[in-house]
Amino acid sequence: MAQADSKVLVLGALAGVAGVSLAVVWYQSFRSRRRASCPGYYLNRTNGQGTSMMLVDGPGLPRGQAEVLERLEALIQCVSELKDEMKSLKNALPTLPNQVREELMGREEAHRASTLHRTTPTRRKRAAASIAGAAAGGRSSEEAESEGGYMTALTDSDEEEEPSDAEQSDEEQPVDTLRVLLERIELLHQGTDSEKRESLQLLLENRDEFGQNSLFLWRLIRAYCDVHDISSTLEEKKTHAETGKRVGEEAVSLNPTCAESHQWYAIMCGIMAEYDTVQNKIKNGYIFKDHLDKAIELKPQDPLSYYLLGRWCYAVAQLSWIERKVAATLFGDPPSATVEDALNNFLKVENIQPGYSKVNYVFLTKCYKDLGQREKARKMCEAACSMDAVSKEDEDSQKELDALRPALGV
Repeated sequence: MAQADSKVLVLGALAGVAGVSLAVVWYQSFRSRRRASCPGYYLNRTNGQGTSMMLVDGPGLPRGQAEVLERLEALIQCVSELKDEMKSLKNALPTLPNQVREELMGREEAHRASTLHRTTPTRRKRAAASIAGAAAGGRSSEEAESEGGYMTALTDSDEEEEPSDAEQSDEEQPVDTLRVLLERIELLHQGTDSEKRESLQLLLENRDEFGQNSLFLWRLIRAYCDVHDISSTLEEKKTHAETGKRVGEEAVSLNPTCAESHQWYAIMCGIMAEYDTVQNKIKNGYIFKDHLDKAIELKPQDPLSYYLLGRWCYAVAQLSWIERKVAATLFGDPPSATVEDALNNFLKVENIQPGYSKVNYVFLTKCYKDLGQREKARKMCEAACSMDAVSKEDEDSQKELDALRPALGV
């Protein structure tokens, strides 16, 4: 309460008391004039804090006048008590602002300590998640500081509405834990062969906790794909391919709107074609195309999906007559695609992300060569030669590039 407001309150109260006092003075004057005719009633001060009315010998008064005098007696007593209360209030007002300030500061310090204790672990998790550039959703350092350091007085209702430490921890910890885990997985995916194996192991260790999350599952499919590529034995490769495909089926069933789940499930179907019978190989080809189309529909600017579709079109365009007849016999409608279809998809990759990969330039070279456009094929071949191999697929494509260079004069 401000000092000026306190003074206004005191002055107003004193003015009210003064008005009541004038009424009492008038009444006492009136009583003195009536005493001669009504000697039986007089004011008797019984103590230092009040005034009472006593009845002595005298002629009786009408009942109505007696009631009026009783009410006036009660009024005088209330006025006296009010004077005492106003005097106490006037004495307390100079120290009231300091008392209020001390009380508010005490509650503020206690709440600040509680808030800092609750938010520190969450902020530490957010900092860990932001090391690798987490998306989504984290707050800035200024917002985090304001959460723990604001200066205001809390009412009881504010304290009741705030979630408890346990409730807030339950809400934020799983999300932050998953975010940190996925950032770690992304770093391992881009690392060495041993780090890729570590990525798969880490995902498997956390599958019970996050196995119903599509962001987790599609990375698990990708990890199986990575370990398949670096495995040395055929049996190990086939095991990882089969397991990865089963995870892919689970992922697209769990969340049909996740583009990455459809994309990596399609990739695993393509990998399984290396180990299946002709019938299953053709079947996986259809599944590959269906889920790749779905991935492009859900995420139309992902260059990887167009690169994979280009590979599918190029492979279908290279099918022999007998392979097409087998597909028609088994499924009624054989797959259909041309080299031009493949070229358009590889060009789409380059349009979305120029210099996307060495292997994409290799397939652009092959498409232009097959279509008889040698100059463009030579240009794409030179572009491929200028890029370093950053993946196993790039390394494998270098062999094809070495075979193409003499034919193109590069």
